[in-house]
Amino acid sequence: MMASDVPRCNTCGEQVGFDGNGNVFVACHECNFPVCKACVDYEIKEGKKACFRCATPYEDASTYDEAATEGSGGRNTMTTYISNEQNQADGVHARHISSVSTVDSEAYSESGSSLWKNRVESWRERKDKKKKHPTKVAKESKQVPEEQLMEEKPNGEILLPLSRVVPIARTKLTAYRIMIITRLVILVLFFHYRITNPVDSAFGLWLTSVICEIWFAMSWVLDQFPKWGPINREAFTDQLSLRFEREGEVSQLAAVDFFVSTVDPLKEPPLITANTVLSILAVDYPVDKVSCYVSDDGAAMLTFESLAETAEFARKWVPFCKKYEIEPRAPEFYFSQKIDYLKDKVQPSFVKERRSMKRDYEEFKVRVNGLVAKAQKTPEEGWTMADGTPWPGNNTRDHPGMIQVFLGNTGAHDMEGNELPRLVYVSREKRPGYPHHKKAGAENALVRVSAILTNAPYILNLDCDHYVNNSKAVREAMCFLMDPIVGRNVCFVQFPQRFDGIDKSDRYANRNIVFFDVNMKGLDGIQGPVYVGTGCVFNRQALYGYGPPSSPRVEPNTSSSSCCCPSKKTKQKDISEIKREDLDAAIFNLKELNDYDEYERSMLISQTSFEKTFGLSSVLIESTMMESGGIPDSANPSSLINEAIHVISCGYEEKTAWGKEIGWIYGSVTEDILTGFKMHCRGWRSIYCVPLRPAFKGSAPLNLSDRLHQVLRWALGSIEIFMSRHCPLWYGFGGGRLKWLQRLAYINTIIYPFTSLPLIAYCTLPAICLLTGKFIIPVLSNLASMLFLGLFMSIITVSVLELRWSGVSIEDWWRNEQFWVIGGVSAHLFAVFQGFLKVMGGIDTNFTVTAKSAEDGEFGELYAFKWTTLLIPPTSLIIINIVGVVAGFSDALNSGYEAWGPLFGKVFFAMWVILHLYPFLKGLMGRQNRTPTIVILWSVLLASVFSLVWVKIDPFVSKDDSKTLAQNCISIDC
Repeated sequence: MMASDVPRCNTCGEQVGFDGNGNVFVACHECNFPVCKACVDYEIKEGKKACFRCATPYEDASTYDEAATEGSGGRNTMTTYISNEQNQADGVHARHISSVSTVDSEAYSESGSSLWKNRVESWRERKDKKKKHPTKVAKESKQVPEEQLMEEKPNGEILLPLSRVVPIARTKLTAYRIMIITRLVILVLFFHYRITNPVDSAFGLWLTSVICEIWFAMSWVLDQFPKWGPINREAFTDQLSLRFEREGEVSQLAAVDFFVSTVDPLKEPPLITANTVLSILAVDYPVDKVSCYVSDDGAAMLTFESLAETAEFARKWVPFCKKYEIEPRAPEFYFSQKIDYLKDKVQPSFVKERRSMKRDYEEFKVRVNGLVAKAQKTPEEGWTMADGTPWPGNNTRDHPGMIQVFLGNTGAHDMEGNELPRLVYVSREKRPGYPHHKKAGAENALVRVSAILTNAPYILNLDCDHYVNNSKAVREAMCFLMDPIVGRNVCFVQFPQRFDGIDKSDRYANRNIVFFDVNMKGLDGIQGPVYVGTGCVFNRQALYGYGPPSSPRVEPNTSSSSCCCPSKKTKQKDISEIKREDLDAAIFNLKELNDYDEYERSMLISQTSFEKTFGLSSVLIESTMMESGGIPDSANPSSLINEAIHVISCGYEEKTAWGKEIGWIYGSVTEDILTGFKMHCRGWRSIYCVPLRPAFKGSAPLNLSDRLHQVLRWALGSIEIFMSRHCPLWYGFGGGRLKWLQRLAYINTIIYPFTSLPLIAYCTLPAICLLTGKFIIPVLSNLASMLFLGLFMSIITVSVLELRWSGVSIEDWWRNEQFWVIGGVSAHLFAVFQGFLKVMGGIDTNFTVTAKSAEDGEFGELYAFKWTTLLIPPTSLIIINIVGVVAGFSDALNSGYEAWGPLFGKVFFAMWVILHLYPFLKGLMGRQNRTPTIVILWSVLLASVFSLVWVKIDPFVSKDDSKTLAQNCISIDC
């Protein structure tokens, strides 16, 4: 048997070798789990005498002493790290060396492949040592069944699970699923009736309505079936502490890097960003495990100075929060709470210290507001820093990269002498002619900087206006990510978005309750929720493009080789095919390096492969291979800042996989959907965590124009994904790791803007029917009436049952339905045209929003009016339908009793449109029922022109009917 055919040990990565009879060594004859003799002997010495996989007891240890093993074939042991100087010297030459076999690379001690094999082997040797260390039981347990783990744990309390799935009650879910199937059957019967019963007198109207209804049915299927198996989850933070924070020992909780991104401090107030940073620094988590990185993509000196003030105030605020366990830990929102702040507080000093802290915070606000006032007018010579030097970011489009460590690693402590978390300011380099990719590019810059400075295994990203509302939110996420069973394949834990400052009626559905409490729970029962851009804890390895540990490996394809083809060329072809086929699943999986032979492995671990993926930074590349995080041993602490500056240079990402296969993915303004989609295609799953106390809270646009502008941006991003290579309709089928229901959900996220076209046509039909006297439905028989009644009842019943298992209120559901129509006939419609212009013609059309004066008082912004083109289509629809209703009633009064029956269906149809657009109408009127003249003029003009053209053309009345009508008019005796 050839050495390449011998399986590799799942513990150390070496070949399992042979026994005394020359056969492949088998430790467990029950499941044939590949483990080498050395590892088995070690486990037996440690008292673990059962198979890793099936827990079957091993044979007597003496039987293994008689077996002889072969080692690892032709594999050579690599030397330790060479000096940093030699690394740099070799790295220059290695970029020009193509991938060669291991034997060839060892012949040249100065080659890049040898250098990187040394790095990888040394890293793996250290990793193996850590595995054998008794304090790293959590790492070792990933290969051991849960039952065996429970036997090895001395304390019964620690064995309890860190989380559990809370299934929906069977009675609720069964009835819900039955009604979904019932509604689907009724829809089939409904379309059979509609198609087989055309309306000849209004064929155009009938055909238009049928096409629209078919599209609506398809959209309902895409939205409904991903909610087939919703689940709830519960995290046990107490058990997390018992398992990883034992008394008298160093905390074993994983480190977390927080990302906060901001661009323009004049639009995103520095005080809001400061509150977000303060809430992060005060989280209930070990301070040495927390690092906060603030990305200033506008290179504003105002952001830099306000962050310096925030760091100084944090010395007082952080110990106060932890001493009295207050919530939330953002001072602006804590002091503005209208609750009894003395509840559950028993320390006499609390009131005095709270008053003192509130005074300190008000002084802090005054200082920050002073900086904002100073920044309103930029000096002609540009900004200068305190030492008199010019601010490097005076030109926001042409400036060097900047990094400043405010807290942590500098001896900074709070007022009580305790260590503070690390706080780092980052502004990436920008130069003309280089693409910067907006928020996605800024996030990727933070990924690289954090990998150099702290390299925490998990990353939590927040928008600058989303503060930590629950100080234990990170622990909630760790209950899933650090669970040895659940967390193996988890790429991220998504929290729902909750908002402050929204009016009680939530007129414009800012809370998105139906999406976060219904759709996301449904996805959690499949492959996990989608990434929504903020409030998400990532597994750093998933961001690096690696596949999950348990994903099926693509076997090397050697069947194409033949006796007439050179073996080396055949191997090279197979490897390239494997890389292409596995690209959708993962760039490469370091866990599988040992599953390839020496030639294949040398290609995967060559310096060229790493540089083409991660860029020209040896420290960054080595950090990507450290699953548990931490700074590489070879890194020089004194040069880490310079290395971090290097990885945020504007040209660093050129000819790398950043933004294409790793990190935040470029190509859409909704980079969040695209990034999560790529991870799910690689086989990862995500978790939806909904704590009792909301984890994070943010601010949402209150007025109508800002809300529509936000929806426009989301819809435009979906159009960009639809027209890209990452479209879920065709991307990711090769790996077969994206579940079908999950794919349906992603398809729904990219095609929903197109629903605006049939929706605006369908909302116009009632007015047309009322103005022309025609209708899209023929005279109904008893059977047809029952069919229509059954359809309406099934729609209502499915909605009620959905509200029942989700806990969503009827008001929230109705607001969601209303804004679905409002957004569909305005923002989504414009997004479709803007998306096609941008992708096909390269024309970037912006719909500007001009602010008007807002009224004072609570929710005053709700009544502020901002003119935008998006308001014209829905306003025109309202006017047309109101005119249609008036015209319909006028015609019925003139025609007599027989006309009232057909009028009922038409008026019901028109009122359905008006009721859905009612919040939009209230938004136009404002608090004092004032509508801007420009809106009235445009809407009346369009409605009048449309009505006059319609009367003139009269397209849905046949020529014969026109002639008959004319003859009848002539024959009238006046």
